[in-house]
Amino acid sequence: MEKQHFSVARVVTHTKENISKFERHDERRNTTYSNTNIVAERTPMNIYFKRYDTTLNQKFDEMVKNGQISTRGLKANAKIYNELVFDVNSLYFEENGGYEFAKSFYEKAYNFAEKEMGTENILTAVLHADELNTALTEEFGKEIYHYHLHVIAIPVVQKEIKYSKRCKDKSLVGKTKEVINQVSHSKKWKSEQAVDGNSTPLYDEKGKPILIKSYSLLQDRFFNYMFDNGYRGFVRGIKGSTAEHLENLDYKIKKDKERLKEISNKIEEKEATFDDIMKFDKQIKGVSDLGKHKRFSKKIELEPQDYEDLVNYAKKGIVADKEIYERDTRIENLRNTLNRWIEKYDGLLEKTKDYFHAIKHAPQRVADFFKSLFDKEKQDELERQRIEQEKLETERKAREEVREKERLERQKLKNSPEYKKRRADRDAR
Repeated sequence: MEKQHFSVARVVTHTKENISKFERHDERRNTTYSNTNIVAERTPMNIYFKRYDTTLNQKFDEMVKNGQISTRGLKANAKIYNELVFDVNSLYFEENGGYEFAKSFYEKAYNFAEKEMGTENILTAVLHADELNTALTEEFGKEIYHYHLHVIAIPVVQKEIKYSKRCKDKSLVGKTKEVINQVSHSKKWKSEQAVDGNSTPLYDEKGKPILIKSYSLLQDRFFNYMFDNGYRGFVRGIKGSTAEHLENLDYKIKKDKERLKEISNKIEEKEATFDDIMKFDKQIKGVSDLGKHKRFSKKIELEPQDYEDLVNYAKKGIVADKEIYERDTRIENLRNTLNRWIEKYDGLLEKTKDYFHAIKHAPQRVADFFKSLFDKEKQDELERQRIEQEKLETERKAREEVREKERLERQKLKNSPEYKKRRADRDAR
């Protein structure tokens, strides 16, 4: 049965505090990675459709300072970055031209991201071409890579700021004062109400609107956009599927267990057929005894049936030679893959040997060290929140003092002789 290919478009949210580690991963600025499938030699093949010389946080602050975006109403830990990940099965690209096809495909996917997020709001976009798909590599006996696109953008919506009732010119109250580009993840990804074929809104049995999640609508738009631009051979990702949301390492462990079980089953099958193979020993001996030498000649005489059997064996031998050659080639490829994994394992073991040595000789001290490290990180976060709260409280008190000062000044003005005289003259008129 032919394998079905699926398109995937998903959104991962980041805050200002945690974006840096994802930025380093996407731009391959780390020295080591938890994803052991990254092949460093291929990292130069990654394609950047957009990037800046500054960090993402620096670029964000610059856009706020220049008035391109507004953080009005945002909390300190707000989700100010959206990472859009676009993906189709690795085998889809392998079947359609590999790396060159992936470049053109994801260039068009980047155009879709520009349409969704706004070109000016996209900070970085990179096609990863350096991640090995180990499952397909083992299955096909050659290196097959997992091509996918990461786009980090700021979720922006346009918001109208209207004149309030405190405006001196009452004719302006309720009218639009300005339109700002507000940073807001929740407003950018609002769910929409489902409708039927006649565009009539749908409700459930309790009378509540039936909503379609915004990420599901993103999946629909991505599939339709790529389809309309000539990319076929895949279907929209399955609605409700959680496969693409599994943590990278957990998912790979799950797949490795599945492959291990499959290999174990194959071993059992080979062992079960071993006895059947041994019966060919007798056939080989029978072939060796075929024919008899002619007297006074080096020629050998064969019975018609023996000759027919010998021809059939020769044909089978030629076919077997071809199969053996192909199998030897695949075994050699698998051996090379195994050696590469052994090298990676040895490298990882070398990098972590000090840690495991410490665990072996002083497990409690290591545990206490990490606990103190995490406790300090927690305390730093609490201190930062306390300072932020004090800052907000100080600003609130300052605003109250200003309002109180203004109230006292107005009261003082009302009690002044000049004000009372003007009021008396006006009443007299």
